[in-house]
Amino acid sequence: MTRRGKEKLIKLFFLGIATVSILILGLIVVFLFREGVPIFQEVSVYNFLFGKEWYPTYDPPEFGILPLIVGSLVVTVLSSLIAVPLGVLSAIFIAEIAPVAIRDFLKSAIELLAGLPSVVLGFFGMVVLAPWMQETFDLPTGLNIVNASFMLAIMAIPTISSISEDALYAVGKEFKEASYALGATRYETITRVIVPTALSGISAAVILGMARAIGETMVVLMVAGGAAAMPEGLFDPVRPMPASIAAEMGEAPFRSGHYHALFATGIVLFFLTLFFNLIADYVSNRFKQVGSATL
Repeated sequence: MTRRGKEKLIKLFFLGIATVSILILGLIVVFLFREGVPIFQEVSVYNFLFGKEWYPTYDPPEFGILPLIVGSLVVTVLSSLIAVPLGVLSAIFIAEIAPVAIRDFLKSAIELLAGLPSVVLGFFGMVVLAPWMQETFDLPTGLNIVNASFMLAIMAIPTISSISEDALYAVGKEFKEASYALGATRYETITRVIVPTALSGISAAVILGMARAIGETMVVLMVAGGAAAMPEGLFDPVRPMPASIAAEMGEAPFRSGHYHALFATGIVLFFLTLFFNLIADYVSNRFKQVGSATL
């Protein structure tokens, strides 16, 4: 076989792999819509999305998922407020400040944190953090928004840190050398040259970290409290959408209204995750730095 023939064969192989991946994703989406759309024969789209009552086993049942959506968004936003500063600052420290020995140790620790199973973090939040919060703040239960947000932040930090670190490493040496040549300090170089140049990658890392948090199931199932009601404070229990699907799918009769409602909840979660990924792609391309400042 000629060299050109081998290259063509390799291209076809990679094209086949990519096509299979897209096909699998398409089949999952088709299955999700096929099982979720029938619920809208029983309840309107508006009442499903903005209804405040989630009682799928009542007679007649109530299929309002607004408390689930609010619970997911509140937990995601609060966890992002914790994870984003820690993830981005740790990436800056590892990429630009830390000595080699400390850098290797921190990178290994963050990678190890990324490898922790979510059930382990959920168990820690349930057994250790929840009783401490209940006693310290005199709460009815330690399984609440703050607990779930803290656990999700721990899970999102490795994603944000690793992607931000890659973005910082991708900044050309020409930018740094030019900054130092003009007399800028390390702090000024980091804040005014390196971080702005890597802003597209850092922004994408933040958004992907938020998408990671909003789609997490086991942690929120174990430590969010499981209350399908509108929260009135940060220490109230909630039930995000992934937790509701995981907790109730095994009990829902096959092809019942409850069954279809859970799949419809999965459709909403799918669109939220897709929205986050589209924003990350837009931000990454919108603020991308092209070329360098050299002649």
